Amino acid sequence: MTSFAALHRPGSPLLLPNAWDHASAAMLAEQGFTAIGTTSLGVAAAAGLPDGTAATRKETLRLARRLGREPFLVSVDVEAGFSDDPSEVAGLAGELAAAGVDGINLEDGRADGSLAPVALHAAKITAVKAAAPGLFVNARTDTHWLGGHEQETISRLDAYQQAGADGAFVPGLSDPDGIAHLVRHLDIPLNILHSPTGPAFPQLADLGVARVSLGSLLYRLALGAATAAAVAVRAGRPATGPDTPVPSYAEVQRLIR
Repeated sequence: MTSFAALHRPGSPLLLPNAWDHASAAMLAEQGFTAIGTTSLGVAAAAGLPDGTAATRKETLRLARRLGREPFLVSVDVEAGFSDDPSEVAGLAGELAAAGVDGINLEDGRADGSLAPVALHAAKITAVKAAAPGLFVNARTDTHWLGGHEQETISRLDAYQQAGADGAFVPGLSDPDGIAHLVRHLDIPLNILHSPTGPAFPQLADLGVARVSLGSLLYRLALGAATAAAVAVRAGRPATGPDTPVPSYAEVQRLIR
């Protein structure tokens, strides 16, 4: 199997769909996606917990251990590592690597809307790479996601790159010129979050992006579709349309290996 790192090809990017449980990951893999990410929002919301508050370490690790046994490649969203202690984050990375996980997203955004100190996030990256050298560390900066910190993007990514990050992730960045500038500046692959209002996948490829993530989009679409179906049935309308794919009971059961 092609290594996870090798799937990050500028100009021919990895489209990484994000799952929230085993079934969603397995169904995506059946559609030919060789690598699956997890969405921290989906994992947290499914457990009745808030996202981005370091509340889902146990749930994240449990899902990672389940997905790590599957034949597809797995990248896990670990928020900010569920700790501000680099050694604790490194310990988590070691557990994930042992579970068969291929990569992680590690973000510098905090629940209060601030950004972690650059030196702290860089220390986490260095500690993770020391503990699990084969784990692909996608260093996420929330300079655009949180807003108001856009001018820090390059300096932060430079520090994370020097700390050993294997990839850079800038959610919220959708300006084509800004994306192209980062691609030219960085020595590591750039990951962009797909936005329905931003550049389409082929355009991101043309800009030199190496990975495009779907984030929480699939989970939110699934929630919306399920709710709309229930409301339709209550109103006496069909739950689905002719073009709505609905896996059968047997198809879902078959996903459990």
